[in-house]
Amino acid sequence: MERENVDLLNLVGGRWIEGSGAEFADANPARPDEIVARGRHAAPDEVEAAITAAAAAAPGWAATPHHARAAVLTEAARIVDANAEEWGRELSREEGKTLAEGVAEVRGAARIMRYYASEADRDSGEIFPSPRAGENILVVRKPIGVAGIITPFNFPIAIPAWKIAPALTYGNTVVWKPSSLVPLLARRLAGALTDAGLPDGVLNLVYGEGDTGSAIVDHPGVDAVSFTGSTAVGRAVIARCGELAKPVQTEMGGKNASIVLADADLDHAAAQVVAGAYNSTGQKCTATSRLIVQDAVADDLLARVAERAAALNVGDPLGEGVQMGPLISGAARDRVAAGVKEAIADGARPLAGAEPYADAERAAGWFSPPTLLDLPGTGLGFWRRELFGPVVGAVRAGDAAEAFGLANLSDHGLSAAIFTRDLGAALKAVDDLDVGVLHINSESAGTFPWVPFGGVKGSGYGPKEQGRAARDFYTHTVTVYLGQPG
Repeated sequence: MERENVDLLNLVGGRWIEGSGAEFADANPARPDEIVARGRHAAPDEVEAAITAAAAAAPGWAATPHHARAAVLTEAARIVDANAEEWGRELSREEGKTLAEGVAEVRGAARIMRYYASEADRDSGEIFPSPRAGENILVVRKPIGVAGIITPFNFPIAIPAWKIAPALTYGNTVVWKPSSLVPLLARRLAGALTDAGLPDGVLNLVYGEGDTGSAIVDHPGVDAVSFTGSTAVGRAVIARCGELAKPVQTEMGGKNASIVLADADLDHAAAQVVAGAYNSTGQKCTATSRLIVQDAVADDLLARVAERAAALNVGDPLGEGVQMGPLISGAARDRVAAGVKEAIADGARPLAGAEPYADAERAAGWFSPPTLLDLPGTGLGFWRRELFGPVVGAVRAGDAAEAFGLANLSDHGLSAAIFTRDLGAALKAVDDLDVGVLHINSESAGTFPWVPFGGVKGSGYGPKEQGRAARDFYTHTVTVYLGQPG
């Protein structure tokens, strides 16, 4: 059995403190009786102290030269990279990703911090001509102040990195509430940043549940809120920030479609659909959960996907050769199983998976089989409702136009993928699919830190994340009319 960690401390004003709130435990989803870490939530007065500390530190951090801020991010990236193997293993234990995925995520967080460190070498404003003689018009950017950041369980270090790194590089201070399901990697990231020389109060980490998140959103000392999580909670955050006239950025999940046209390379398409659907146990907001296949190749493509899904090695994510681990919790496993059962009752035909594991090891953990369902149509609740697990529902389409229409039958609009050799069809997909991220001949999941990320419709609200798009959220502009006296 792995060593139990017990050092889950909150970070408030530069001090690591044990919270005064409720105790909580971080369980291994592959073996729920194994506790990875323990800690205590921050009490309300400790959340208040964290926000006060962030507000006090904000002027000094904003006045720090951008290259000095960048140096902290660069050093933090070095620390994260140096610990990638150990922290990746911890990530697998607390979240359930395979070891390879866990290590890759940690290294990805380091890459994100290096990218935002490099913002110090890029332009920070614009100059426009003025119609008046002797005058120039400058547009400069200033930090928004204190950023409240609320992150989910499914990417314990990458999502926090892609919110916190831009906040810091653009001169903001941060109060961060991570998911209590993955507290250890939050502790590691915050520790890397403080060890890299981040001044006291610039980053504050508070563990807690929904009431802690609400306290951050509601507080007048928090100038803007960035949230990733469920659609229901995200909409509540949007509404509350609207009442408070507070800038808000949300990413709220997806019900992402992969479209396979008749001219596609079916082996390639099947492999990519399986990767998009079942990597990270389907617990990605960009995961493929809907599959739309042109009639002419539907049976062939579905057979290939089903064969690949059934062959996946599912087990302890630290095990040799394991390709898919457990879901994050027993509640998640039960929700996914109930969704599959309901879809089958509504007429879906299981082609792979669908039955709970009966062997002792996987039945004891929070495992869910990679499942492929052949749906009788798009009228099922499954077509619109996000299960957030390793389940794909497939329907057939007569042609590309019908396929695109079916893909748009969703309240979400985060990601989509299309598989085709036809350049015209690919370009038509760019025009017709109502999503924020489109993959052509690659899986629906995946993003890089130098390009914008985010969705439309019910998948996102506010400025996009990552790339230079993040600057639009973490800064505001000042238009300066610079004229000569006299």
